[in-house]
Amino acid sequence: MNTNIQMKAMQYQAYGTPAAVLQTVHIPKPEPSTGQVCIKVRAASVNPSDWKRMEGQYRDFEEVVFPSGVGVEAAGIVEAIGAGVVDVRIGDTVFGYGNNTMAEYALLSHWVKKPEGVPFEVAGAIPVVSETAWRCLDDLNAAPGSTILVSGAAGGIGSAVVQLARRRGLQVIGTASSGNQDYLRALGAIPTTYGDGLKDRVKVLAPNGIAGALDIAGSGIIPELIDIVGNPSNVVSVTDFSAVAHGARFSAGPPRHVHRVLSEIADLYVKGQYHLHIQAVFPLEETVKALTISSQKRMRGKLVIVIN
Repeated sequence: MNTNIQMKAMQYQAYGTPAAVLQTVHIPKPEPSTGQVCIKVRAASVNPSDWKRMEGQYRDFEEVVFPSGVGVEAAGIVEAIGAGVVDVRIGDTVFGYGNNTMAEYALLSHWVKKPEGVPFEVAGAIPVVSETAWRCLDDLNAAPGSTILVSGAAGGIGSAVVQLARRRGLQVIGTASSGNQDYLRALGAIPTTYGDGLKDRVKVLAPNGIAGALDIAGSGIIPELIDIVGNPSNVVSVTDFSAVAHGARFSAGPPRHVHRVLSEIADLYVKGQYHLHIQAVFPLEETVKALTISSQKRMRGKLVIVIN
C-alpha cells in the first residue's frame, strides 16, 4: 500500500447506525493487487446492504473487519493497474464492483469501460441494481407472456426489475406507495399499493393468475406472496433471509455474468432503452445523510455519492 499519499474515505469502527458510527477519515491510498484496478472515484452509489452491514444485520454469516469502509460499486478513472490486468489502461473511465468505494480512491475487482454517453453518476449506480435484477429474474425464470408481481418496485432494484422483465416479455404488477404509482407506469409496470387487500387487488389486475413473485422490499411479505402465487418455489426474495424457511427461494451473490450485464445495461442506457432514476446526489462528506435516507426505505431509484 502506498503510505505516502493520503485520501479521504468513509469508515466505521463498530456496528451501529450510520449517524452513530460512520466518519470521514484520512487513510493511505490503496494499491491494486493482481486482477484489480485502482480508480479515482467520481461516483459511488448507496445500497441497502451498506447500512444493513454497518448495523450488524449480516454478522451471522459475514464478518466485518474493523475499521471498515463502505460501498461496493463505483465509477471513475483508472489510476493504477494490478498484475494480470490487460483490458484497460491508466486514464480509462470504468465502472463496476469493488470494496470501500465511498472514498476518493477505490479498488475495483470487476469492471467494464464506461461509454461516453453514460454519466459518471449513472455508471456508479448501475452495477448492484442491474445485476441483482438480472439474477433474480433468471432465478424466477417466468415464461414470456406471463405476469409477475414485484413487491417494492419503485426502488433501485425494483426499477431495474420492471424494465428488464418487460424486455423479457413479462407483464409486471408492482407495489409502491401512492406517490410512486405514475413512476411505475412510466417504467412499464401495472402499479398497485402495498398493504391490506393486496391479494384481492392483484386478482383484479391479473385474473389469469401470477406466474411468480419477487420480494425486493424485504417487508415480511413472503407468506402473502406465496398465498398469491400458490407455489412457494415461484417466490424469490433478494432481501428477506427467512424466505427459505417458508419454502421460497433467496437469490444471493456473488454477482453473475458481470461483464455481460454491465455492458448490456450501459448500451441500453445509451440507446435510451433503460432508465436509471437518481433521487439525489451527495458529496462524500454527506454519506451519512444518504445512508440514513436509504434506511428509511422510502426510495425512488438510487442515491449517489459524487466526488469531484
